Amino acid sequence: MERKPLSFGATMLASALGVVIVSVVSGLLMLIMMISMVVSLSKMDSKSSVLVRDNTVLKVDLGKISGDRTGSSLTMSLGEGKSVGLIDAVHAIKAAAADERITALYLTDPGASAVSWGSMTELRDALQAFKESGKPIVAYATAYSQSGYYAASVADKVCLHPSGMLDFRGMGGQVMYYKDLLDKLGVEMQLIRPESCSYKSAGEVYTRTNMSDANREQIRAYIGSIWRTATAQIAASRGMEVAELNAIADDLSGLFADGARRQRLVDTLCFEEDVKQMLKEEHGGKQLLSVEKYAEKVKDKPNKAKDAIAVIYAEGNVVDGSAKGFDEGVYGDDIVKALKQAAKDDDVKAIVLRVNSPGGQATASESMTHAVIAAKAKKPVIVSMGDLAASAGYEMSCMADVIVAQPTTITGSIGVFGTIPNLGKLMNQKLGLHTDTVCTNRNATGMSLVQPLSPTMKALWTRNVEDFYKVFVGRVAEGRHMSYDEVHKIARGRVWTGADALGIGLVDTLGGIDLAVSIAAEKAGLDSYKVKEYPEEKDTWTQLTELFGEGQDDDLSLMAKMRMALRWKASQKDIKALSRLEKDIEYVTTAEGLQARLPYVICEW
Repeated sequence: MERKPLSFGATMLASALGVVIVSVVSGLLMLIMMISMVVSLSKMDSKSSVLVRDNTVLKVDLGKISGDRTGSSLTMSLGEGKSVGLIDAVHAIKAAAADERITALYLTDPGASAVSWGSMTELRDALQAFKESGKPIVAYATAYSQSGYYAASVADKVCLHPSGMLDFRGMGGQVMYYKDLLDKLGVEMQLIRPESCSYKSAGEVYTRTNMSDANREQIRAYIGSIWRTATAQIAASRGMEVAELNAIADDLSGLFADGARRQRLVDTLCFEEDVKQMLKEEHGGKQLLSVEKYAEKVKDKPNKAKDAIAVIYAEGNVVDGSAKGFDEGVYGDDIVKALKQAAKDDDVKAIVLRVNSPGGQATASESMTHAVIAAKAKKPVIVSMGDLAASAGYEMSCMADVIVAQPTTITGSIGVFGTIPNLGKLMNQKLGLHTDTVCTNRNATGMSLVQPLSPTMKALWTRNVEDFYKVFVGRVAEGRHMSYDEVHKIARGRVWTGADALGIGLVDTLGGIDLAVSIAAEKAGLDSYKVKEYPEEKDTWTQLTELFGEGQDDDLSLMAKMRMALRWKASQKDIKALSRLEKDIEYVTTAEGLQARLPYVICEW
């Protein structure tokens, strides 16, 4: 029997029904996935009781320390599992020093930890305090990173795998330049910066093929300062001379296990099982407890104090707007809101702003700086600088009552720049695409991406960056109680370490976040207090809703969103330095408007 084709109306009805069915099924799948994730994550959120037995050894794995602030259960579940923020890890180590049940600390370095020099200094200070309590520290690694060894050198016994490595070769800075590549592609990057900001060299990677004299000068200065701090402390801990350490770095005589022992960089060569056995026999280590789990217990300890000190975390690139889903960075609206909430809260008596940022968009920087000024009018504001507090990260810091930095913190970079690409040659000569123009006014296409900036437009942009630079310098002068000329002399986009910044007045004292909190308590006249963290952490359901629901691109399908989540998870396993390099290049080349940002990506090579 021959089947008759469906009528047009029936076909349309069937198609519409199919769309509805697919939408309903997709929605149900999304709902089931979200519910299952919430259920599994709620198990992670419900802190299982951590039993700390007598004769416990606290294990600190540098590879498990990530960022300043401990991530949410959702981010950890999509990443590499349980981790802990630097600040929680530091507090846990200091609490362990006074905990009679903890007899020793076991420090291990995976050789590729994401902990940078400023954070490592803060961690090392906590380890030193633990050691001074009379409890031993044992360090072990199959391969020590250079900054990891800096922390491990404080240990009573430093152990290395018999076939292991110890990366001790000094510090170097390399900058990649893209001008020749852009020339081949037919792309001209138009760099606009104040004439005096020769140290603000971010845009130079698109316009040069090598370092400018100013950039070479500042890189040499900052890596030299960090290296001097590190070698001085390593030498003191290991009973060696700084000159001896530099000789070892020069000839690489401590790179492999035998040489590291011969040069007294390590005490013994052994396997991890030997270390664990030693912890049991010599230090009564009946239980090995990770710092991630112990930090939970320390953080959950009840504090009935009514008065509070707000700690506001500003970590990442400075951008406009508010964070959604997995967004990372210093979002201007979020920090402004946190400052307003802390300033308005009667229980909050002082504010500590923790800045760990290379800078970013000038508009967001200005908004946050204005919020700091408003908060400071109501209660003390203290800044604690982490690895980086540069450019926009420094602007939002400069108006605080007191600025605390580590000697290895990267700060300063007081300056601004703008980059505008001209894709004309790429479009015309490489792709065979041409444009023609009709205008009502002379500069209607003055900012076209397929032609050079018009002279009028370029002059306006130049004046704009010059004006913002003057505002920036004036802001620093006001906040630091200096003259404009005094600030301009040490500004011009130049980067400084915390140790050098102390001598020129950009920071007030050296130390970590605990020092900043104690200064805040002193200024507020507090003997007892609790810490209240901002921005407030979003619950799992809110994060999932932002990831898969409202606030996301409507054009993204459910599967596309899932692929984004899986890609995010996979990206956590990438090499940290390359991941940050990729993000920073993307940020610098896509950010709109003026940028007040560190001139380059800081990597250890």
